[in-house]
Parts: sequence; C-alpha cells; structure tokens
Amino acid sequence: MLGEPILVMLVEDNADHAELVIRTMESHHIPTRIQHLTDGESALDYLLRRNNYSDPETSPRPHMILLDLRLPRVDGLEVLRVIKEEEELRSIPVVILTTSEAEKDVMHAYENYVNSYLVKPVGFEDFSNLMKDLGVYWLGWNKQLRT
Repeated sequence: MLGEPILVMLVEDNADHAELVIRTMESHHIPTRIQHLTDGESALDYLLRRNNYSDPETSPRPHMILLDLRLPRVDGLEVLRVIKEEEELRSIPVVILTTSEAEKDVMHAYENYVNSYLVKPVGFEDFSNLMKDLGVYWLGWNKQLRT
C-alpha cells in the first residue's frame, strides 16, 4: 500500500471550516484523499457500511478521522463512542476538531478514547498552522496500520 493516499474522513458541518481543512491538507507533501461528510449520521453510515456506503470498494475505511463535536443528526461524541465500541473501527485514530473548549466536552471525548482533542483557532493563519501541524504529525510522523 506504500504510495497510496492516506484516506482522511472529515466530519464537519461548517463549510468554511471544511474548506480550510481540505485546502490545508492538500498543500502537504503527504498524499491524502479527503472524504468529507457533513453530519454524524452519514459518518456512521459510511463507517458501518450502511445505506449508500455499503460497498467497501467505494467506501474504504479511513486511516484517520477528523471529527467535529457539534454535528447535525448525530452528535460527534456519539459518533466517537460508536467508533471506539466497534472492533473493526476502534484502531482508526480519531481527532476531535472543534470550537468547544468546555472541560466536560474534553473529558467526555477522552472517556470515549479519542486520540487527540484540538480546539479550532479563530484566526485563519492560526487555523491553517494547526492543520499543517496536525497533518505533519498524524499523517507524516505517526505510524498507522494501513488496512
């Protein structure tokens, strides 16, 4: 699988934030492919291979998940809980990428075995730098199972 793009699932309902994440990821020298979903229900359908995502050929497992907390249909913490309860999914690194700095959100995320919790900076440049650092660490330096 060496040389194949790393599949990153981005679950983000804010179009501006999603666009910034996608553009920043594309600017890395690490080959990535982004699967962008806008709500928690679609994310679970994709990961559990339900409905429109039942074919593993067209809906491959992501190598990493960037997950917002405040999502329509199914909350991000519920998506995280399901991911970490499913044996086939729990090894996928999940990074919460959210605007919430609430201690209870951080606590609930780590209680559900999130791999990292990042708060989105307000400014464009800070957000872009965070995404660059995230890409370098999780997609470059961090060793992952490539299934």
